[in-house]
Amino acid sequence: MAGRGRPRSFDRQQALETAMQVFWTKGYKGTSMADLTHALGINSPSLYAAFGSKEALFREAIELFSSSRQPYNVLNGLEEAPTVREGIEQMLRDTAMNFSQPASPGGCFITLAAIHKDCDELETDPIFEELRAMRAYPIERLRKRVARAIDEGELSPSVDPAAIASFYITFQQGMSLRARDGASREALLALAESAMRAWDALTRIP
Repeated sequence: MAGRGRPRSFDRQQALETAMQVFWTKGYKGTSMADLTHALGINSPSLYAAFGSKEALFREAIELFSSSRQPYNVLNGLEEAPTVREGIEQMLRDTAMNFSQPASPGGCFITLAAIHKDCDELETDPIFEELRAMRAYPIERLRKRVARAIDEGELSPSVDPAAIASFYITFQQGMSLRARDGASREALLALAESAMRAWDALTRIP
């Protein structure tokens, strides 16, 4: 019996959306070609013809997530809020809302999809390195926002922008894991509120 080919009504964009959901749920390393062909309803030759390779398909899934789910839109409040504290609080509340969307696997695709790398002394996994750089981006953006607050006199010059940025983005990424484990929207919002209780300690003048 012949294997499944690409259906005549094959919708590449819908197939990409489906593949993103598979990668999001199982992770890059945990997703097999069999998982992808089964979810997309096509055979391996057709998948390669449509997307090139598993790695190329994953890269397209990253681009789709970045454009359709807008993973960095939770950072917009940092610039729009009147104070950096209010911006961070809004960022965490928006994070709770985004990470608990009912039609998603929960959490952030960028945070969860590739956290293990295959490497030896001579090479590193490019997928891992690219997503690591994407996960580092919010830290640098928040660091710059805190530094701006210092320059504008909102915060003391003794405040450490890097420490604040690392704390809150690490907390945000932890919220992604809690969402994946099934934490409710209400629970995530409560976590966001708890995180803001650390603000005074982080910004206290020695």
